[in-house]
Amino acid sequence: MFWGDSLAMQQLRTLVEKVAKTDANILITGENGTGKEMLAREIHRLSKRKNESMIPVDMGAITETLFESELFGHIKGAFTDARADRAGKFEAAHNSTLFLDEIGNLSYHLQAKLLTALQSRSIVRIGSNTPIPVDIRLICATNRDLEEMVHKEQFREDLLYRINTIHVDIPPLRERPEDIVPLTEIFLSKYGNIYGKTAIYLSEDAKQVLCEQPWYGNIRELEHVVEKSVIICDNDTLKSTDFQFPRKKNQPAKEATTLEEMEYNMIKNAMEKYGGNLSMVTSQLGISRQTLYNKIKRYEL
Repeated sequence: MFWGDSLAMQQLRTLVEKVAKTDANILITGENGTGKEMLAREIHRLSKRKNESMIPVDMGAITETLFESELFGHIKGAFTDARADRAGKFEAAHNSTLFLDEIGNLSYHLQAKLLTALQSRSIVRIGSNTPIPVDIRLICATNRDLEEMVHKEQFREDLLYRINTIHVDIPPLRERPEDIVPLTEIFLSKYGNIYGKTAIYLSEDAKQVLCEQPWYGNIRELEHVVEKSVIICDNDTLKSTDFQFPRKKNQPAKEATTLEEMEYNMIKNAMEKYGGNLSMVTSQLGISRQTLYNKIKRYEL
């Protein structure tokens, strides 16, 4: 985990080191690309459960029909393709940490099933009536405002209380510019080794222009920009002109000329119109929730 030198991240580090040693449920919030899963792994690494593997679950990628099977498991014959007993993610995380990423994308009626498992500290596999006790440490993450979703009746208030014993918010990269250059140098070393271009340095003008960028995609966006610059660079010192930055949010979009650009614009506009409500977006676009989620990941929306 790279903590950096900013005051906000040092305060975050102090909080994390305190709560990691407990079994308190933690909710990590922050914009896309800020490193929520990496922070969850750091919390697990510092916990008393560190000798077991953390079990991550991308809640946005699980279809509603497979939710119970994925999380709670099933027994042989429970449904057509259930050819053997199968443990779910809760059982896999027994004595360890269960990380539920994109918790804000879980549909309202499935939230009740998750809450039941968390309250009872047990699960029941599909097709069975036997409760199975589970001992997990729960960490959840989201880029959405769950309190606002509660107000709009899109997220259960009782579930929010259950997962939010400790709230940890990761500040966006643009609010900690002193961390941009050190992060860039880490990525330069990483991709220099991958692509056989070791000892790549930053010029002073490159450092300045990097710190001036808004980085709406945060650390993930910075990493992509650095990787691209390493691939195309011909010298061992990167100048400001060696970086290709994405279009800024307030910059007018060029007219779409390809199907991919049209698709990106349609999804982006729908996401903005409905405030990130995936159910409303899928309804307008006429696509499945899984397809929408795959597109969001692809276009980093």
